[in-house]
Amino acid sequence: MAIGEELRSGCFWRGVLAEAVATFIFVGVVLGASAAPGPLAPALAGGLVAGALACTLGAPQANPALTLALLCTRKMGALRSTAGLLAQCAGAVLASAAARLALLDDAGLVTRVSAAGNAGQALAWETFATFQLALAAFATTNQVAPQGGLALGSAVVAGALAAGPFSGGSMNPARSLGPAIITGIWDDHWVYWLGPVLGAVLAGFSYEFVFAPGASREKLGACLSCRDVALVETTSPSPSSPSARSPPAPPAEQGQGTA
Repeated sequence: MAIGEELRSGCFWRGVLAEAVATFIFVGVVLGASAAPGPLAPALAGGLVAGALACTLGAPQANPALTLALLCTRKMGALRSTAGLLAQCAGAVLASAAARLALLDDAGLVTRVSAAGNAGQALAWETFATFQLALAAFATTNQVAPQGGLALGSAVVAGALAAGPFSGGSMNPARSLGPAIITGIWDDHWVYWLGPVLGAVLAGFSYEFVFAPGASREKLGACLSCRDVALVETTSPSPSSPSARSPPAPPAEQGQGTA
């Protein structure tokens, strides 16, 4: 689809709006729960809302790391990815502004590297936590809503609890970006972009080209050479291939869960 035609498409703008709204809801819920003492409340709140959003709004990503992973694996076009990423960041900033107005203490809004650790440890845990989350997101693309939402929600909770003591368990650059913009606190902010994006992209490549039922060297070669992966999938249909699903969806319009 040409860029001009896509920009005139109502489906395109509905998808962008869904990303903004879903990220606003996700970040708002997590920040609200962060007012409670301990890491359990934000982890559970994040998992529950991620599972709910995975079953609604067309299964938006609500996470720049997942969006970039879809772009790198050629499951989403550059225009849709860029618009979705900007919408996610805008939704996160709005949610953070609302949370700061509603909460008396905004110290818990910002994700921080643990005082007992360092940025390297936080980076490793953010990468690992987002890897398992993104792997669940890619693997549940073709699952019916309840099972997919449960898997995604569980992955969010597990990642938040595992990485929480070291990095705050963000796994979502937008969740860290919004509070950083609102509070002006940018300490080790690069960790919360590099870690989640690296983990999500590694998970995307691992699933699509190693673990997926339709994984093959031909698909990997097509992706790395910037050819259409869907053409390779069409020649050998599999349960994970667009050609084996009905009705097929253009890569630019596929959802990939919420986190």
